[in-house]
Amino acid sequence: MDNEINATYVTLDGHVEVHKYGCVYFVIMFTVYILILCSNSTVVCLIWIHKNLHEPMYIFIAALLLNSVLFSTAVYPKLLIDLLSEKQIISYSACLFQWFLYYSLAASEFLLLSGMAYDRYVSICKPLQYPTIMRKTTISMFLTLAWLLPACQVAVAVSLSANRQLCNFILKGIVCNNAVYQLHCVTSKVMTIYGMVALLNAVLLPVLFILFTYTKIFIISYRSSREVRKKAAQTCLPHLMVLINFSCLTTYDVLLVRLETNFSKTVRLIMTLQILIYHPLFNPIIYGLKMKDIYRHLKRLFSQN
Repeated sequence: MDNEINATYVTLDGHVEVHKYGCVYFVIMFTVYILILCSNSTVVCLIWIHKNLHEPMYIFIAALLLNSVLFSTAVYPKLLIDLLSEKQIISYSACLFQWFLYYSLAASEFLLLSGMAYDRYVSICKPLQYPTIMRKTTISMFLTLAWLLPACQVAVAVSLSANRQLCNFILKGIVCNNAVYQLHCVTSKVMTIYGMVALLNAVLLPVLFILFTYTKIFIISYRSSREVRKKAAQTCLPHLMVLINFSCLTTYDVLLVRLETNFSKTVRLIMTLQILIYHPLFNPIIYGLKMKDIYRHLKRLFSQN
């Protein structure tokens, strides 16, 4: 029989308050989930429909927004059920599955942003070679690796945790994240080392690559014409804003367990809700408003309706 973990939902006044207003919170979170699905899917469909958006940059944006939809779908259905339940429980196997989806899709976001950064670098720094380098096979390879590599890495961590003995059955949080490690009776050195290596591969190296790439872009843009600088600002700043936002949220998630930082319940709830609400809505807003071609199609769509 699977172990069951009591995933306590916390508000400013504690679990009882959440249960008391469960229906209200359900309506709010359900509305947010629908907004996430609609906003991200709208931009993805516009990119799919309009041929002038069938460029590598927009394909990567569509993949990033699709990733946000998958990430939200891995969390929201269980969260909505729990808001209407008297007890928030989940089997250990189901918790590990949610953990797998949560981190594999989160890591995919960094790799997708890396692909976007490389695309911008080739476009601005090597414009004559752009059609040769950024072919359909190159883009397909980037997208496949962006989803496949994190899934394989996280799958290993999940398999290592699957047979661990549990001494604690209370999970602090509203989703199954790194707090799963705190359920184990003994801290595994192998899992700790593997987790740090996976963190290096999935997060730190892509972030360093992105920062290096954009540094090169801004140096070359600064030395070039005003038109090149304008193009770099229009296409690179939205990516950097998304990267900074997601990196801050990921840093919190790592600090939560890896450094065993004792955050208050209120801080835990606020930061977790930012990951679940703010970021999935942040992406389509940024790309919908800041990317000129996407904004033009969005404006035309809403004016027709």
